[in-house]
Amino acid sequence: MQKVCTDEDVLKNQILKYNLQWFAKDGEGGEKTEPATAKKLKDAREEGKVAKSKELNSAFGLIVLFLCLKIFVSYVGQKLISIFTYVYGQMADFVLINEKNLSTQAIASLFKNIILQWMLIVLPFFAFGFIIALLVSIVQVGWKVSTKPMKPELSKFNPINGFKRMFSKDSVFELVKSIIKIGLIGYMAYASIRDHQNELFILYDLELKQAVTLVGSLVIDVGFRISLVYMIVGIADFVYQKHKFNEDMKMTKQEVKDEFKNTEGDPQIKGRQRRKMQEVSQKRMMQDVPKADVVITNPTHFAVALRYDTKESTAPVVVAKGADYVAQKIKEIAKDNQIEIVENKPLARMIYHNVDVGAEIPPELYQAVAEVLAYVYRLKNPQE
Repeated sequence: MQKVCTDEDVLKNQILKYNLQWFAKDGEGGEKTEPATAKKLKDAREEGKVAKSKELNSAFGLIVLFLCLKIFVSYVGQKLISIFTYVYGQMADFVLINEKNLSTQAIASLFKNIILQWMLIVLPFFAFGFIIALLVSIVQVGWKVSTKPMKPELSKFNPINGFKRMFSKDSVFELVKSIIKIGLIGYMAYASIRDHQNELFILYDLELKQAVTLVGSLVIDVGFRISLVYMIVGIADFVYQKHKFNEDMKMTKQEVKDEFKNTEGDPQIKGRQRRKMQEVSQKRMMQDVPKADVVITNPTHFAVALRYDTKESTAPVVVAKGADYVAQKIKEIAKDNQIEIVENKPLARMIYHNVDVGAEIPPELYQAVAEVLAYVYRLKNPQE
């Protein structure tokens, strides 16, 4: 009988078969929904991956720089005037001496002194600003020196990865941030010049000292406004970097399981190690049975070996204990070494469940154990 092909069958044949895992985020483990573990955060920190805003560092550095300039504006002004005076004073002699044979060495010598004096003025301010920026960075992420980010990686030279970084979400954010920052800084500079335009028009009519003071106040005003822009952008950038870092550090459920397995150990391996340790401990315990004074039994389920030496302890000590098969082994070793075996069901059960190997028996069991030891003593010394 010929099968009739319906529209539904044609549609089924046209549907592409695909693996839903292709569309799973971040591979086999699924979507990253779990917060980062302490180990992952520690590893990321050692690699230099932290939530930090460079704009916030620049903002505090600029604020401190222009604040220092405002405080020491008179000192800076006097130093600048002295530089101008030095240049103008040396210029006439410089031209006369080098009129016929002007060399690059002569020009370099003149500018060397000028640059040196200029550096002596500005370096302390920049150094102080750098220190403040460094302290802000330490406040953000703490003190951690890592050389891993400086190590060369071949993946950084991969053109495909570089192309991806160019058009990534982070690159777009940095571009938008730079545009906003440039626009705000430009507007702040324009607003400052506009507010001081009347003063700038009479700049050529002022004396040198007054002109330097005016220009200095204008620079400081523009600097404070730019610093304010940097501060706003820096705070917004820090919030974003913190959020982005937390999102990037998130883990899949499978990653959390794998990390737990790697740090805590595979449960099966740990089980085998535990059994091995128990075997070693049990073997050591069996070696101490011949040193016991008495073995108290249930008699079938429990066996407890006690040793009492007044020179070593203030009370009898449990040197070995066990249940079922181990109890039978303890009794066999006791028989081979001619150690008395005393049947006392409640006492054997009480010591087995409440006293660890190597520990002294508790005071509430002194009376019962003393009676057992006295009984054993009488068996060993019937004439006394």
